[in-house]
Amino acid sequence: MTTLSVRDLALPPNLMSLARLPLAALFPVVATRPALALVVLCCAGLTDVLDGWLARRSGQVTRTGAIVDPIADKVFALAVVVTLLASGALPLWGIPALLTRELLELPLALWIALSSRFRGARLATASANIPGKLATVVQFAAVFTAIAFPEVLPAMLAAAAVAGVAAGASYWARQLRRAPAAAKTPPEVGV
Repeated sequence: MTTLSVRDLALPPNLMSLARLPLAALFPVVATRPALALVVLCCAGLTDVLDGWLARRSGQVTRTGAIVDPIADKVFALAVVVTLLASGALPLWGIPALLTRELLELPLALWIALSSRFRGARLATASANIPGKLATVVQFAAVFTAIAFPEVLPAMLAAAAVAGVAAGASYWARQLRRAPAAAKTPPEVGV
C-alpha cells in the first residue's frame, strides 16, 4: 500500500497541486462572474502546469506528488462540472465532450491495474505530452466559454472532444508500446 509522506506534501510542487483544492471550493462561488471565474481557472491551470515542471526541475518528483496531483486535478474538474451543470451553463451532453480523455484513459488504466501483462510497467503520465497538454488547454477554454460565451459552447465542446480523443489515443499508444517490455518481466510470486 502506498502512503503519503507529510514531508513530501510540504514540498513546493506538491503545495502547488494542493492549491487546486481551495480553488475547487472557490470556483462555485465565482462561477457567475466571468472575470473571477477566469482568474480561478487560470490559477488552477497554472498550478497544474507548474507543479510538475517545478518538481522535475528541482529534483522533487515524489510518489506523494504522483498521487496528490491527479487527485487535485479530478477534484477541481468535478467542482467545475458540477457547478456548470447546476447553473445550467453546461448541458448534460457536454459532460462526455469535456471528459473524453478521461473516459478513454479509464478503461486502459483499469486494464493495466488488473493485468499481469503489465506487471512492473510504469504508467505513462497522460498530461506529459503535447496531446495531453492541448486537451487540458481546450478543456479549460470550453469551461470558460460555458461561463462567458455560451453561444459558441457547442463548437468548444466539439473541440474539447476532438482534443480528448487525440490525448486518449496518444495515451493508449504509449501504454501499449510499453506492454511488450512489461510482458517480459515475470510476475511477482503469489500474484
